Formats: sequence, C-alpha cells, structure tokens
Amino acid sequence: MKDSLIHYSVGALLYCPANHKTIAASIIQERFGAKYSLALCLEDTIQDNCVKDAEQKLIAALRTIQEAGKIRKENSEPDFFLPKIFIRVRHPEQIQALYERAGAAQELITGFIAPKFAQDNADSYIDAIRELNRTASRTVYMMPIFENPSIVHLLNRGRILYALKEKLDTVEPYILNIRVGGNDLCHMFGFRRHADESIHSIRPVADIFSDIITVFGMDYVVSGPVWEYYGGAGWDTGLSAELRQDRLCGFIGKTVIHPKQIELVNSAYQVSRTDLEDAKAILGWSRTSDTLVAGNSAKERMNECKTHENWAKRILLLSEYYGVGN
Repeated sequence: MKDSLIHYSVGALLYCPANHKTIAASIIQERFGAKYSLALCLEDTIQDNCVKDAEQKLIAALRTIQEAGKIRKENSEPDFFLPKIFIRVRHPEQIQALYERAGAAQELITGFIAPKFAQDNADSYIDAIRELNRTASRTVYMMPIFENPSIVHLLNRGRILYALKEKLDTVEPYILNIRVGGNDLCHMFGFRRHADESIHSIRPVADIFSDIITVFGMDYVVSGPVWEYYGGAGWDTGLSAELRQDRLCGFIGKTVIHPKQIELVNSAYQVSRTDLEDAKAILGWSRTSDTLVAGNSAKERMNECKTHENWAKRILLLSEYYGVGN
C-alpha cells in the first residue's frame, strides 16, 4: 500500500471548467476554503471549438495566481491557500505543451488528469508524463481516470485492467491517484442515481468499481466517483451516505463539482478517536510479545497485529491529513 501522505491528500477534488472567468480570484480570495484540490478541465466541460480559448484562459489564470502569491510574499502579507492544481487534458500532447506555456507558473501545477484512460491511449499518456518528468525540476504527477467503455465488458475487463496496471507500474512514482468515472460508466447503461440513492447500489457499476479496487487498491490510492447533487432536499445526507460506502469499499477522497461538497468529503475521511488509538496500538505492538492479538483499550473489538497492520498505517495517514472526528 501507499505509505506517503501526498497520495492521500488529494481529498476533495473540485472540478472547474478551465475557461471559468473567476477561478483565479476564487483561489486568491479563498472562496473554497483551505482544504481541497482543483481540477481545471479542458475535456467534457468545454465545447470542442472553445478548447484553444480555454487553454489561453487556463494559462492566464495560473499566471494571475502565481503573480498574486509573489506580490504577497514581497509585501510580507499572509499567503492564501494554494490547492494542488491538476489539468484535465483531452489528449497526451497537451501535457508537455501546456506545461511549457505555463512558464514560471509551472510551480503551481501538481499534475495532469488523463480522461478515459484505456489501452489505445495508455502508452501515449505514460510516455508524455515520463518525458515531462525527465526535464521538470520536480515531480509532476498523473491521475488516470477509468471510465472507458472497454472496461464494462465482463469477458475482457480483468485482462484490460491488469494490462493497464502493468503499464502504469512502469511510471508508478508519477501516479498520484487512480480515479473512476462514475457518471460516464452510468451513462453507458442509461443509469442516474437520485439524491437518496448510492452508486454502490447500482450493481453493474459497483462491480466495475470493485474490480478496479481489486486490481489497483493494494498498490495505489483509488479516489471515489463524483456526486452530482449540491442542492435540494437530501443532497447532503445522500452524499454523506455514499461517502461512508466509498470509504468502506476502499476509496480515498472524491471528485466534487461544487464547493458546498468539500466540507462533507473532508469530514467523511476524518478518523475516529477509537480507530486512531487502535492504529497506534497495532503499530506500536512489541514484536517480542508472546501474543499478537488482544482486545482494544475500550474492550469493544479485537486488534490483531499482523492482520490489521495495513489498516493501521492507512488510519495514521488519514488522521494526519483529515484529522480526528467524533
């Protein structure tokens, strides 16, 4: 399992069209809070004939943010929260081109998101991120999204997922998260969940998620699918319920489409005091002890040193980034 905090700290990934007029001001003025990541999207949220203009607006926004941070530093003013910023591209060639165009604002780009990641584009995306990191002054990450129709078909799914993992393993240090496209997968079946329904109850889609976690979850952090509701009756309780299922099924973090969702995602990944105490006890277990199993301090459940070690490591990482809740 991943044992570095950065892989767990993408958290609530807020999607925004790359041509959004106020995105730079929103970041500088901290309108979205101080614990989220940002995806500037050039793909599905942008009309085909508007991509070049969106690219220009994206580069301009990055430069505005970078300059604002520079001015604050020169004036000894408090820094504003700078989220991890990712660019969701349309094709692999945009990765190098956009990074070069960013100039000094390259320092703001945490990585790139590869949509509809599949066998027919995997090599090109992998080559692009490998080549970029050959010359970049720091690590630039990639997050592939599994949402391509090819993984729907049962006869081929396992073979395709393991083939893609073999490819990604060649650039494993550059893969920050594996992401899943819940709405794209639902679209293929004509499904759409309501605010009181969870995507984990849509079995054809949930089975795809389960296979992705099975193939990637032991070696990568896999992030949860988007929740499209941000208003109306029950949107928040529905999101909280799905987040509990996300976490139980092995997902860490979630794609969000509205700032109102960020706090709920961050709250869902806080750890309980009991879990934190048990995790510390498991990781602090004396290796010379005669027994490697015991009831926890609250006398509520069993802790087993060997069996629960990976769980305990993950709990400590989650507590470090998301904190401790009730």
